[in-house]
Amino acid sequence: MKQKVFGLGFHKTGTSTLASALDKLGYKVCGQQNNLAQNFVNNDIKVFIELAKDYDAFEDDPWHQLYKEMDKAFPNSKFILTDRDVNDWYKSCLNHFYEDSTLIRDFIYGDGRPKNNEENFKKVYIEHKKNVIEYFKNRPEDFLIVDFTKGERWGKICAFLEVEIPDSPFPHANKGLYTKSPNSIKKKFWLFYKKYFSLLYHNIYKPIFKKNVNKKN
Repeated sequence: MKQKVFGLGFHKTGTSTLASALDKLGYKVCGQQNNLAQNFVNNDIKVFIELAKDYDAFEDDPWHQLYKEMDKAFPNSKFILTDRDVNDWYKSCLNHFYEDSTLIRDFIYGDGRPKNNEENFKKVYIEHKKNVIEYFKNRPEDFLIVDFTKGERWGKICAFLEVEIPDSPFPHANKGLYTKSPNSIKKKFWLFYKKYFSLLYHNIYKPIFKKNVNKKN
């Protein structure tokens, strides 16, 4: 069984790039788990611990919020915080998500829509980074911060994981789509999709979920 690796970076910090890199290194990667959003907001951690038993590496929502629980459940794991300039990160979130949200992002930010929510988004991002660094401050062998925008690649990751550098280019996933001109066909399609999904989520799914939560309470 491989030593488990948990990605602690927020969305739009290079989580997909990290996943691709770990996959190339032979790790079985588990990504975003929006299908388990209700378990997450209800603090049902057991389901994530059970899921984690079947994988080697983890990234995106909600894994970056579960580092303390995963650390206790899986001793000797490695933790990688993907980071980037907070202003550039927010712009990327705005360009990608705009008015779209998910149950998990609503839980993390209060309102998971980045549009008109810059101050809060940045505050949550900075606080998360601060808390993670504080938690692992005396464990440099278990914790790594990597910033792909600064050109940090195979060397830093492989040295941390104590594995050989593969004979293949370093991946860079999800690059380009979210920075395309608003007039490009791909960008227009993407914005239309995000707007449609946002309306569906906020007008149908979210009210149903809140109603069910109120019934339980």
